[in-house]
Amino acid sequence: MSEHVLGTGQKQTLRNILRLTEALVVRTEGPPREMRLWTEGIRLTARRPDYKGDYENFRLVFELKSLESPEAVEQIAEEYPDLCSVEMEEDQLVFECPREGVSFSPKVFEPLNKLSLAVKLPEVWHVEGADFRVEPISVEMLFHAMVQYKASDLHLTAGLNPVFRIDNDARHSEIMSPLSGVQITHLIRQIAPPGFFEEFEQYKQTSFSYHQAGVGYARVSAFIKNGSPHCTFRFLPEKIPSFEELNIPGEQMRGLAGTHRGLILVTGMTGSGKTTTVAALLDWINTNRAIHILTIENPVEYVHTNKKAIVSQRSLGLDIGSFGEAITGALRHDPDVILIGEMRDPDTIRAAINAAATGHLVISTLHANTAYEVVNRVVSFFDPVERDLVRLQLRDCMKCVLCQRLVPKPGGGRIPALEFMFNDIKPVGDGILKGDSDLIRIGMQQTVSHSILFEQYLHRLYKENRIQLERAREFCTDASIFDQLVMGTYSVPRLDSIKGG
Repeated sequence: MSEHVLGTGQKQTLRNILRLTEALVVRTEGPPREMRLWTEGIRLTARRPDYKGDYENFRLVFELKSLESPEAVEQIAEEYPDLCSVEMEEDQLVFECPREGVSFSPKVFEPLNKLSLAVKLPEVWHVEGADFRVEPISVEMLFHAMVQYKASDLHLTAGLNPVFRIDNDARHSEIMSPLSGVQITHLIRQIAPPGFFEEFEQYKQTSFSYHQAGVGYARVSAFIKNGSPHCTFRFLPEKIPSFEELNIPGEQMRGLAGTHRGLILVTGMTGSGKTTTVAALLDWINTNRAIHILTIENPVEYVHTNKKAIVSQRSLGLDIGSFGEAITGALRHDPDVILIGEMRDPDTIRAAINAAATGHLVISTLHANTAYEVVNRVVSFFDPVERDLVRLQLRDCMKCVLCQRLVPKPGGGRIPALEFMFNDIKPVGDGILKGDSDLIRIGMQQTVSHSILFEQYLHRLYKENRIQLERAREFCTDASIFDQLVMGTYSVPRLDSIKGG
């Protein structure tokens, strides 16, 4: 239970004050069966038999020294002798309606309304809810619901029904009831690995992996907002999908998976499917190459079993302290492929580049909107004095940047649109060295490069009738290039066009 303070304004009735304060409690902690309000000179306790509907039992305690007319309160009780009671307790006047032993009837609201007029009600109230839902939430039911709805994410927040993210839209469950903060806290405590619930209590947030046997995994993120818990599940199936099941081009992906050294980055915005694409890439390597794969994640998401390769998965916080520390140590663990869950700080990026430069294949993810902007995005993590060296290292070790966006399909569902930046021709390498995104983009369009722009990929999906024209244009970076492709007027830009000549 959390204490809140709310200004309700002047000339409010007790029932209006109750509605206003209840809305605050529901929004932060979920629906209560009991409301407790207090301010200078007055305490109000209201109860109801369920978690919704009108409150039916009211108990008001007035301090006599702050009550202008005790007689007015006593007179209201005398008007409804079969319904209300008033008693003097030391220096307090206690008003109950309905009185003990009397059942609720809508007539209860009459004396309450009269009391609101007879007593000067303050503008500011302290509030807390009590008697919230406590029945445990079934984790198995939540997982089965995510599978049934084909939801990528699930949000549990106090005061709302569970919210499922389906095709990137947030949809409230119409079957399940609004949850309480008590229920969500209990769920977090139940599913958190040792030490993680303590982290949640101390730092107000935590993240971990959870496995529901036979259904799937979830990356769980729990945090506090407005004093109340919020819990998010990112669903991950037990079976890692193939390139074909993900509708991503197998030929290019198998080519990437066959790379023996260098840096491969899978990029995109939050929720674009980066983690799943990386998992499919690793699964192909695991199935086809007799090597050692080492992953460093926060937390471990897709779980890989040993196939032709040996897979060692390390979770931040559980197995290792930091990404940088883990990557530096990884070089002594005889890995061939190193997966870094996310490039998030200079130490991690520096260690990843060094690992790629020493003959390992390093795969990682990064938040970015296009492939050709990634170099400057990476370099921006470093101090200006270091940036030239970082660009030089990236030119020498970067093999490919893959960027993806999920595009809605006709009839529902989404399909990935991909952008590949292969560091396979001199103009792209020169653009990386100079940090020139425009030169990289023009280099990607040269016919001798294996790179492909979003516009070209979206045009292919459109021609295959897998997405609609307006959707394709919506997800383009430069709609004019897409329009030229549709009209057949597109031509490869000259390399010297960037100079304006």
